[in-house]
Order: sequence, then structure tokens, then C-alpha cells
Amino acid sequence: MELHIQTFTVHKRFSLTISRGTKTESTNILVKIQQEGMEGWGEASPFYTGEKLQTTEILQQALQQVAPALKKFNPLERQQIEQVLTDLQLPSAARAAIDMALHDWVGKKIGWPLWRLWGLDRDRIVPTSVTIGISSPGVARQRVRNWLEFIDARVLKVKLGSPEGIVADQEMLMAVKQEAPGDALLYVDANGGWSLEDGEKMCDWLAGVGVIYVEQPLAPTSAMADLLHLYKRSPLPIFVDESCFTARDIPKLADRVHGINIKLMKSGGLTEAMRMVYTAKAYGLQVMFGCYSDSCLANTAAVQLAPMADYLDLDSHLNLTDDPFRGAVMEKGRLVPNDLPGLGVFCD
Repeated sequence: MELHIQTFTVHKRFSLTISRGTKTESTNILVKIQQEGMEGWGEASPFYTGEKLQTTEILQQALQQVAPALKKFNPLERQQIEQVLTDLQLPSAARAAIDMALHDWVGKKIGWPLWRLWGLDRDRIVPTSVTIGISSPGVARQRVRNWLEFIDARVLKVKLGSPEGIVADQEMLMAVKQEAPGDALLYVDANGGWSLEDGEKMCDWLAGVGVIYVEQPLAPTSAMADLLHLYKRSPLPIFVDESCFTARDIPKLADRVHGINIKLMKSGGLTEAMRMVYTAKAYGLQVMFGCYSDSCLANTAAVQLAPMADYLDLDSHLNLTDDPFRGAVMEKGRLVPNDLPGLGVFCD
């Protein structure tokens, strides 16, 4: 099989600020796998969790280096291909692009969308949240209005962990709550921006104002004992993102979190994402699917598994002004995969 790699840059409609910084654009990588006159597509997008940096340059170089080693394989030989990628220690986002493309190719060869191939039920897909980045209360109110102008947004994820402290977090959250529709659900993601003391205070306060859950309240480098302490006393469910990359991370977290956020770029693709779902469920944990600065390509790939998720945060492509791809569509706040084979992704 032949591997083709090309970069593309997408720009955010609204800049996104989290506890680690602000992003306005992203240069991502399109991977095409060609065999028997068919193409499978995948996407790698750069990301940074505070420890593990995967830049566009790192990902592009890794993909170019692995391409010759994959020539001898057929896209159906996924287990052998996965072993090669593991042996070569390919960055997870590069693995994700290849894995996506392999699944897309197989679905196209069979003529079925992946969700149907896996026997999943689209009616079980929950609404996706849309994100409000760290900002002043006034800007946060405007962001809510911006989202509502073109999406029937009923689930808002609010980024907290402001460098200005938890008082600024509280003021921003209340601004969002006051501007949002009365029946809107509120989630919070601190991206590791709180100390244990602030995390305790904020979990108590957030529960009092009706927030549903809190994600990554403590830095992934925090002591596991701190996470366990917060888990035991928090009135809100605690999810982790930056602390959980693959299924191997789940056992050590299972007694101190309520759920995990699975992202294709972190996990290494759909294959590992499915392993994570089953592992998490075996431990009685809930599952969320999230994204980085992914286009519709990667988010449509993730939404193929969406019927297995308790929560969805797949909104990055909705915030792009120049997304080159089309795929899953919004229906009453739900991101739903189409009936096209494979990932069901195409270009205008």
C-alpha cells in the first residue's frame, strides 16, 4: 500500500484559551492510504498536554520515515501494521492518522460505514458540548451568543483554570450560566489548572451552581494521592484527560476518577480508542470522546464510536472557518455520522 502525506492549515472562528495558552490556527496532516484503486483517509493534528509535545513537524517527519516500512502490507493487515508502528515508537497522533486511514479503507472496500460495521446504534449518540475558552465574563457571554447564532447549543463546556485564580473562574462561569439557555447543561474543564486546595473549593462551588462534571481538575503531574483525595470528597464526578492516554493508563486511575476523556490523537487511533472504551467500562468508568484542533475528518472518525460514549466534546471543527472536509452532521445538538462507507468523509 502507498502512504501519501500532506499538510493543511485551518483557522479558528473564535480563538480558544485554556490554562496552557491560546490557539487561533492549526496545521494538521492528511494521510492517504492507497490500495486497489481506493483511498483511506486519516488526520494527525498537533497537540500538547503540558508534558508530551507533538508538533506538526515531528508528526510529518515520523510519517515520512514510516511510509517505506508499510509498503509491503495490505490495509487489511492491521495487527501487523500496528506492531510496526509500536516497534518504531511512532507518536500517537501519527499512529492515529494511519489507523483512521486503514479503517476508512476497509469500510470503503466493504461498502459500509464504520458505525454499521461495528453494529452500533446512531440513536444512542448524546449531544456534543461546545467550548467556551478562558476569558473575561464579558467575552464569555459573547462566545455563548456566538455559538447560539449558528448551533442549537444546549451543552456548554467551560474552560477554567484561569491564571488569575478561582475567583476569575467563578465570575466567568456565572457569566456563561446567565447567558446560556435555561435548559443548557454545563460542564467544566480545568485542564490541570488548579491546586488541590483550589480543586476542593471549586468542586464544591461548581456543584452548587449546577455543573454536571469537572474534567482534569489537577495537573497530570500531581500526586496520585491528591487525585484520590479529591475523588473521595468531590460532590461532582471527576473525569481525566491529560492523565489518560491509552488503555494501559486506566487501571491505575480506576479507583480515583469517575470517567476518562478519549481523544484519537492521544490514544493512537480508533483501534486503541475502542480498547479504552472496553477497559473503562470493565472498571465501571464513564467515557467521553474529545478533540484537539481537529478538522471534520478526525471528529467524524471519532463519532463512529460515539454510540458507546456517555459524553461527547467533538466541537473543534465547528469552530473552523476553512475546514476542507465534510462528514458527520449536526442534528438537534447531536453530531451524527452519515451512511457513506468508511468514515464517510469527503471534500467540497
